Amino acid sequence: MTTTAVFGSYVLTRSEGVQQVLRDHWVLLEGRKIAAVTPSKPAADIVLDRPDRFVLPGLLNLHNHCFSEAVARTHTEDGNGRRNNQSVIYTVLLPLTRAGLDILTPHERMAIARLGILQLLKGGATTVMEPFRNGIPEMFDAAAEMGIRFYGAPYLFSTSNAKAGADGSVQYHGDDGAADLATWRGLYDRWQGQADGRIGLAMSPHATDTCGPDLLRACAAEARALGVPITTHLAQSTGEVETIAARYDGRTPAEYLDWLGLLAPDLLAAHCIASSDDDLRLMAARGATVLNCPRVFARSGKPAVFSRFVEHGVRTLVGTDGYNMDLLGEINAASMISKVISGNPEAAPAPMLIDAVTATAAAAIHRPDLGEIRVGATSDLTLVDLSHPHLQPLSDPRRGLVALANRANIDAVIVDGQLLVSQGQYTGAPETEIVAAGRAAIQRIWDLPEAQAAFAG
Repeated sequence: MTTTAVFGSYVLTRSEGVQQVLRDHWVLLEGRKIAAVTPSKPAADIVLDRPDRFVLPGLLNLHNHCFSEAVARTHTEDGNGRRNNQSVIYTVLLPLTRAGLDILTPHERMAIARLGILQLLKGGATTVMEPFRNGIPEMFDAAAEMGIRFYGAPYLFSTSNAKAGADGSVQYHGDDGAADLATWRGLYDRWQGQADGRIGLAMSPHATDTCGPDLLRACAAEARALGVPITTHLAQSTGEVETIAARYDGRTPAEYLDWLGLLAPDLLAAHCIASSDDDLRLMAARGATVLNCPRVFARSGKPAVFSRFVEHGVRTLVGTDGYNMDLLGEINAASMISKVISGNPEAAPAPMLIDAVTATAAAAIHRPDLGEIRVGATSDLTLVDLSHPHLQPLSDPRRGLVALANRANIDAVIVDGQLLVSQGQYTGAPETEIVAAGRAAIQRIWDLPEAQAAFAG
C-alpha cells in the first residue's frame, strides 16, 4: 500500500460540521483512505511538501459536458450561433453533437473524451458528473483510464432530434425513450462499480421539454430501484417554460417534475434560471438540488444567480457545464454574479461556495466519504498553490481562493490516493498529445456543412 504525506500551509477540515482551516498541517494518505491529519511530518513513500499550498477536499463538479461544449467552444461567445436570441441548445449543441457522432470513429470519440477529462483534472475536479449523448460511451473508458471519479450520465430522450428553426422556434422529433433506456441499462451493467468503484452511473433524462411523462416516470423508478442519482436540465430557458405550460395544463417545469414524482431529494436539477420564486420554494420543500453554472449563462447575457437559489432554501451546488471546466473560476463567478445582482456584498460568501464543491456536493450524492478531509475519508485531495503574486499578500485563504484563484493555481490533484496532477501537469500521458488528438476530432465536426451554417447563424 502506497503512503503519501501532503503538507499544507492551510488545510481545510471541519469541526462539528463547520469549516476549519488548520495552519501548517500534514495529511497522511494510506492507499485509498486518509489515515491522519497532524502537525507532525509523518513517514511516507511519497512526500509533497511544497510551501504555500492550500489542501482542500477533492473538488466535486456535478454538472459538466465535455463533448457538447467542446463543439461550441469559441463559436458561441458574443451571441454567435443564436437565432432570435434563443438558446444555443437547439441551434448548436443538440444538432451538432448528434451529427458529430454520425461521423466520428471510436478512436476520435476517445480523443475528445480524454481531452475533456484532462481539462476537468487540471481544473481541480476529483469527481465529475457528466451528462452526454449515449453515443459516446468512450467517456467511461477515458475516465477509467485517466483516474478521475466519474458519474457517467448518458442522456435519455423522448425526442432526441430537437432543432431550432430559422425563427428560433424549436421543433421536436423522434421517439427514443425505450431505446435510450435499453442503452442506459447496458452501460450500467458494463460500468457500474468499475475501476475500484470510481466509475458509476447517474440517470439522466435530458430535460423537461425533451422527455415525456412515461420516460421520466420510468427513469425515476429505475434510478430509485438501483440507488443511483437522478439529474436533468430544468427551466434552462423561457422557451422551455412556455413549451411545458402549453403541453401540460399551464404547469411550470418544476411543477411538471413534481406531478411526475421526480422533484425529490435525489434530483439534481441543472440551471433552473427560468424558475419562478414559487418554483424555488417548491424545490426547497421537496429537497431537490440546483446545479448552478453561472459562467455559461453569463456568456449569453443571462444571470444564473447562486444566492437566489440559496435564499429560497434550495441546496445549491456549483458546476462548470463544460464551459472552461475551471471550478475555482466558476465559484468566483458565482460569488461575483450573486453580489452584483443582489446588490449585497455579503451574498454567496466564500465558505458557502467552497462547500458547494466539497461537503454540500458530496452530501447531495450521498457520499459521506467525499468532500471532507478527515481520518477514514477517501483519499481525494485538491491542492492549490497560493504563492502566485496575484494571491499575495494573503490574510484569509478561503476568500483568496474564491475571489482571486483560478485553474492556473491548481498544483496537485489526488484521486483514490493516486497523484493525477503534479505541479500543474497531468502525470498519466503527455498533455500535448491529448490536446492535439482531441482538437483534430472536434475539427471534423466543425468542418461539417451544418456546423458552418449553425455558427454563421
